[in-house]
Amino acid sequence: MTLLEFFILLIIAAIAGGLGQGLAGYSLGGCLISAVVGFVGALIGLWLARLLGLPEFLPIAIGDRTFPIIWSIIGSAIFSAIVGLLTRRRTVVVRR
Repeated sequence: MTLLEFFILLIIAAIAGGLGQGLAGYSLGGCLISAVVGFVGALIGLWLARLLGLPEFLPIAIGDRTFPIIWSIIGSAIFSAIVGLLTRRRTVVVRR
């Protein structure tokens, strides 16, 4: 994998991670975090697809590797929603 292919893969993962975070309604951070969420989402999405026996939708080939766009977005949304549920701040009402 060349450096250019890696940067293209990073940009695609960031876009997929950003879309997944937007669907979940919870943002974990900036562009670099969105790329990480996109990669984690691809792992979660592919695992879920294989578990359910579903095909890989809209894979993009970059060099000799493929990146599953749809499963990455779905996995990113699931990952962001779980992190959002676990880290939401709870408000405490103090009554006097």
